[in-house]
Amino acid sequence: MPWTLPEPMLATSVDSPDLPSGWAGEPKWDGYRAVVGHWKGRHVQIRSRSGGDLTASFPEIAAAAVQLPDDTALDGEVVIWENGRLAFDRLRQRHHRTGASAVRAAAQWGAHFVAFDLIRTGTDLMAQPYSRRRAMLEDLFVDHNLRPPWTLCPSTTDPRQAAEWLEWSSVGMEGLVFKRLGQRYLPGRRGWRKFRLRQSTEAVVGAVTGSVAVPSSALLGRFDADGHMRYVGRSTVLNVASRQALAAELQPAGPRHPWKGWTFSAGWGSQQQLQVQLVEPAVVAEVAVDVALDAAGRWRHPVRLVRVRTDLALADVPVLGERPSE
Repeated sequence: MPWTLPEPMLATSVDSPDLPSGWAGEPKWDGYRAVVGHWKGRHVQIRSRSGGDLTASFPEIAAAAVQLPDDTALDGEVVIWENGRLAFDRLRQRHHRTGASAVRAAAQWGAHFVAFDLIRTGTDLMAQPYSRRRAMLEDLFVDHNLRPPWTLCPSTTDPRQAAEWLEWSSVGMEGLVFKRLGQRYLPGRRGWRKFRLRQSTEAVVGAVTGSVAVPSSALLGRFDADGHMRYVGRSTVLNVASRQALAAELQPAGPRHPWKGWTFSAGWGSQQQLQVQLVEPAVVAEVAVDVALDAAGRWRHPVRLVRVRTDLALADVPVLGERPSE
């Protein structure tokens, strides 16, 4: 291979969904960030954001690289659709499969590669401005009649169009990514911006890290249709005001807590276990959440505790599986 795949360019979080002048906006996908390379001799590699090799896990994408011209590298997102929604859990289930197992998984949960940047085609394009790379990416799809699993990511300089894409949260879109039109591609650096869509909803506080008197973070639950309280996620570290407001309402758990004997992961996909204190599941909290859920309806990313809702009863908390109103 005469060249190696670069690290993907990264984005810094911003609070505003407004598309700045001189920038392009793209939907933010709930998938695996990856760079795909196709070399002469039909060698293919799919490189994850962390540098891992995903080639064997997604054989349908590797096989489709024959559609690409030699000496090409694309930046994008590996995604799986299931029941009209992005299914991140299916990606996770496929991540470590190889060989015949990966082929069977591809037939059951086929993946797509959503391309949003062209960083090489015959020559290195990273010094070119985004606007030029984008035009060449669109030409690549047309000139080579790229078909699924290749998908061209939408891009716009129209603020109204970008705002409309925020309404795609119902299918699992996470927000928007902003890219300056004149900017070069910066491997491993945060030159783009991302706005993550967040919604307000309620959950029950079932446990805390730290202590009941001085909670550090809150572990949250919701009741399922059968009335069992299920764990749905954890808050970020509480600020002083939230910590004090929550501590004032908490009571240590009694002997029949629904989570008695449970263990809790320190993060989505982590093997590390948290040290928690169970509390009486009687306090309702309003939380700001994003749209990234696992198959069980749990929030994959930590949520932000907005306020303690002493005005709400447990019956006011959405049943597990219900989504926040738009």
